[in-house]
Amino acid sequence: MGSEMNREKLLDKFKGKPVVELPTPSIVADITAIDANLAKMDGFFAGSGIKLRPHFKSHKCVTLARRQMSQSNTVGITCAKLSEAEQLVIGGVHDVLIANQVIGRDKTARIAKMNRKAAVRVAVDSKLGIEQLSGAAQNTGVTIGVFIEIDIGMNRGGVQPGEPVLDLAEIISGMPGIRFDGIQSYEGHIVTLEDYDERKRRVEQDLKPVIETKKLLVQKGFQTIISSGGTGTYDITGNIEGVDELQCGSYVLMDSSYKKIRPEFENARYVLATIISDQKESKTVDVGLKGVGAEYGTPEVIAYPEAKLLGIAEEHLVIEKLDASIGDKIRLIPPHGCTTNNLYAKMWITRNDIIEDVWAIEGRGCLE
Repeated sequence: MGSEMNREKLLDKFKGKPVVELPTPSIVADITAIDANLAKMDGFFAGSGIKLRPHFKSHKCVTLARRQMSQSNTVGITCAKLSEAEQLVIGGVHDVLIANQVIGRDKTARIAKMNRKAAVRVAVDSKLGIEQLSGAAQNTGVTIGVFIEIDIGMNRGGVQPGEPVLDLAEIISGMPGIRFDGIQSYEGHIVTLEDYDERKRRVEQDLKPVIETKKLLVQKGFQTIISSGGTGTYDITGNIEGVDELQCGSYVLMDSSYKKIRPEFENARYVLATIISDQKESKTVDVGLKGVGAEYGTPEVIAYPEAKLLGIAEEHLVIEKLDASIGDKIRLIPPHGCTTNNLYAKMWITRNDIIEDVWAIEGRGCLE
């Protein structure tokens, strides 16, 4: 109730005004570009039999997740963390996959509780994880669907393809309270390769053992689906026979890094900042590392193609060749959108540069 009242107060103050009247730094997204990105991705899946399960970690905004769920070829939402799943379920999303291992009896109890209201599935790669989920499910009187994660090159989680997957599937089938729903893999180590042909070759090569594992499981009587893919590989992974759903995330808002390899999607989001100091050879703006995720490069200054970033600190960007004055507001496309959204509590929504709405970023800081 409190957050909704705060939203109404903000809208009373800013709705209908030009975006430049917002305090800075603010994160802003254009609704027309958002909807264009949604329609473009949805169109790719039309008639293909493959479905989309967009990744929440890219924007962490429940309102946007619900907008994604309204698309005809979207079956659910992917997230990275238990606490993100909780925000999604609270917000009315009823089909969620936590594409990560969740270990700890306190956490598995929370997953079981969510399954009273929604289908909240979890990735597993260990007997301990399976046992804890089974115990929580039995204590709560629910059934939890699980996906076995297969490591195809990220080297951060998952088991090897083939027999190790079959072994876990057999353990799952013997455990009460849990259900084997499928396998997942993520080609994150190659999704941003700039050369498309090389990206395609590597994806097809690395996913081949996953497809073979699915065939093995089916031969042994396990009905299974494959959940995989990202924005950088949607039209590659999405054309591999045997893949059933994709976990693309960045396409909906985009960032300057992904735009290099996915120009077909619009940069819908930017950070609005103010020039606060003129150092003759450079200008300083009021946002830095605490407001722009810069792991993958430097922010792009919209409308100032000659501008060049000289330095970035916690609260400042120093930019040369920026033909603007103190007090002017500029727009920055973040190089990494996922970590940028995690820094803000709300995202302003505009149409034709006029403020139309403000959406909470409920997943901000959801690290559990």
